[in-house]
Amino acid sequence: MYTAGMSDIDKHEPGTFCWIELGTTDQAAAKQFYSSLFGWVANDFPMGPTEKYTMFSIGGKNAAAAYQLGPGTQTEGVPPHWMPYVTVTSADDTAKRAGELGGKVMAGPMDVYDFGRMAVIEDPTGAVISVWEPKQHNGTGIEGVHGTMCWADLSVADEQAAGKFYTQLFRWTLDASRDGSGYMHIVAAGKGIGGIPPSKYKDPNVPPHWLTYFWVDDVDQTAAKATEMGARLLMPPTTMEGVGRMSFIQDPQGAVFAVFHGQV
Repeated sequence: MYTAGMSDIDKHEPGTFCWIELGTTDQAAAKQFYSSLFGWVANDFPMGPTEKYTMFSIGGKNAAAAYQLGPGTQTEGVPPHWMPYVTVTSADDTAKRAGELGGKVMAGPMDVYDFGRMAVIEDPTGAVISVWEPKQHNGTGIEGVHGTMCWADLSVADEQAAGKFYTQLFRWTLDASRDGSGYMHIVAAGKGIGGIPPSKYKDPNVPPHWLTYFWVDDVDQTAAKATEMGARLLMPPTTMEGVGRMSFIQDPQGAVFAVFHGQV
């Protein structure tokens, strides 16, 4: 799995994760929670008559973002969630290809001012992901330090169908774990970026989803701090031999994410 090494990011290669965005029911509370947990600096930008888009940064480099879920999305049952974005050379071509492969285009393709062009796609198994064609905004600008995205897992009931879809859409390569667990590593642009756990470990009551991991200096301290601020531990700090230590956390508004520290 991922190991840390601080570096600035000037460009995201096509097929790699480039951005992470929180849709939440309480933007102000989420800003306070994540800024305290990860040391993020929050800056708000207008996004309509009353809406605003919160950009989080580390050392002046973009790290993530958050926005308020609208009444319509909440009425439709869209829960607070973290959304990963994948860099593509053409949002339009990718959206078209996703439809041909059995996916569903839920939004877009559309321009986001002069920053880039995006689309939101639901894969054939029901998990949702976004694609980003960069213009002025390339995405995250730093990795390998506390509070930066480092991995993403896809939890679905049919990992074979999902794997086929994404390998054809993004030209990902799937490498089976050597420990016989059935976990498939996602490789893009020559590096591991995520994985697909075996469906036998999936909670049947949880919808298909992407789980985002953030690198932290100390998993136990981060999990403890999160609970002090009202979060719930879905998986307490756990060590996976030869991989690292991790914990699954649900923030006070309900969005789920993971924190990780690898064995270097």
